[in-house]
Amino acid sequence: MKTAANEPPTLRRITPISKPPQRNFQRRDTGPRVNDRIRAPKIRVIEGASARQLGIMTPQEALTIARQYGLDLVEIAPTAQPPVCKIVNFGKWKYEQAKHEKEKHKSKGGKSKEVKFRMNIDPHDYKIKMTRAEDFLWHGDKLRLQMQFRGREQAHPEIGMALMQKVKADLKTMSHVDMEPRQTGKTINMTLSPLPEGQRIRKFRAQDEKFVHDEDDSDMGHADDDEHHDDEGHEPEAPESAK
Repeated sequence: MKTAANEPPTLRRITPISKPPQRNFQRRDTGPRVNDRIRAPKIRVIEGASARQLGIMTPQEALTIARQYGLDLVEIAPTAQPPVCKIVNFGKWKYEQAKHEKEKHKSKGGKSKEVKFRMNIDPHDYKIKMTRAEDFLWHGDKLRLQMQFRGREQAHPEIGMALMQKVKADLKTMSHVDMEPRQTGKTINMTLSPLPEGQRIRKFRAQDEKFVHDEDDSDMGHADDDEHHDDEGHEPEAPESAK
C-alpha cells in the first residue's frame, strides 16, 4: 500500500538493549593456602620451629597436629610432589617473609662506591685503597674503580691498564667484573659487583691485622737489642767503678 507524499513516515519503536547483570567478582587471593584451604590429598609436613620433618600425611591429620600446638598449617611449596606444608604461626611467618623480600631487594640494589688510583701510587697507599675497596664490597656495595693520568703519564696507558688488571686480580675473591677496564680520555674505568655473601674472602684486611702484629713483635725485638748494644752495634763498656 502506497502512502501519500505528505504523510509522515511511520516510526518504528526500538527496544532498548538491557545491560547484562553485574557479577560480583571476588578478588583472588594469591597468598599461600592456609589450614582448611589446603586441598592436596597428601602433603609433606615440616615443623617450623625445629625444621623437623613429620612425614607425609593428609591435610586433616597435619591440621590436627598444628592445632594442638596452637599454630597454623601453611603450604610453602605447592608445586612439589607432594606439596610441602609447614606448621608455623602464620602471622609471624608472613611478616618474616615480607622482611626477607625487602632485604633481598635492598641487597640487590646496593650503593655505588668509588675508589680512585694514580699510576705511580705508593705500595702503602695502594694497600689502604684496596682495604677500603674490600670494605665496600664486603657490605654489598658496587664498586667503580678509576685510574687517572696526569700530564705525560698519558703517553704510557699500558702501565695504567696493568695497574687496573692487578686491582682486578687482587679483588677476585670479593667481586666479579661488570665492566672490564676501559680507557676514556685521561681515565681508565672498571666496575665490580660483590660476590654472594658466603663466597666473599677478604685479603687485605687480614694482611693489615698480620702486619700490625709483626710490627709489634719487631718493636719488642729492637727494644731488647737496645738494652745490650749501643748505636754502633757494640756491647756497651762497663763503667770505671765496675772495673
